[in-house]
Amino acid sequence: MRDLILNGDDFGLTSGVNQGIIQAHREGILTSATLMANGPEFEDAVALARQNASLGVGVHLVLIGGRPVTPPEQVASLLDGEGNLPRSLPALVARVTAGLIRAEHMEKELRAQIERVRAAGIEPTHLDTHKHTHAHPRVMESVARVARDCGIARIRRPFENLRDSWNFARGQRVASATQLASAAAARLASGPFDAICRRYGLRTPGRFLGLALTGRISAAVLRAMIDTVSEGSTEIMLHPAICDPELAQTGSRLQMQRQTELAALLAAEPRHTLAQRDIRLITYREVR
Repeated sequence: MRDLILNGDDFGLTSGVNQGIIQAHREGILTSATLMANGPEFEDAVALARQNASLGVGVHLVLIGGRPVTPPEQVASLLDGEGNLPRSLPALVARVTAGLIRAEHMEKELRAQIERVRAAGIEPTHLDTHKHTHAHPRVMESVARVARDCGIARIRRPFENLRDSWNFARGQRVASATQLASAAAARLASGPFDAICRRYGLRTPGRFLGLALTGRISAAVLRAMIDTVSEGSTEIMLHPAICDPELAQTGSRLQMQRQTELAALLAAEPRHTLAQRDIRLITYREVR
């Protein structure tokens, strides 16, 4: 059996992101999304999720950017001088690695984000993290503890096979050297990550695609990715959205690229490849 999850990240970031994810699900092949509990358009995303019960919704845990869900004084070591979460991945990694962020503060915020999603009436299918922060072993240890305590058994494994990264980049001529290098560097954390998953009984899809080509997945690239789906379960990460002024104000590096990925999910070619290869579309609920 060849099973495929197509996940849209950043649900709740802007109304355009929310609309893009829902359109990609209703009219296209998107099966799953991950919701930002501290996203500016969280309530809008929740309302849309309730109207689309067939969309699997997980939690996109956020340790970078924006305000915490927890009262700031309760997670002080996690925040900067203005009471915000660290502004960038390097800033978070540096502070976590140096031991400047207390694990209990990180876990309190992660737990609060999951609880906010549940309080809104959504039972999470799985967890992943904004900017893949759980690739860092110390972050992953905290995420795993919170997942266990919250009874969530499925999580994204954010590591792409280097051969996949290179083949898609070379074949489609779209990936930058920086993205390829980042995907390669992330692989170094896969051993500790897998050990933590085993220790806490967390399940993941067997394969992950889309890291090296983040924001660059056209219909042709998506069709090529789908064509390589093999036995077991695979996740393809995407960021579909309708690009609007609200998105530009977030400072996200992915702007019009999100509309390219939305168009890919709506295109006929990837859908045809799914049928030709007899690939089953699933959500994280079906990951065993």
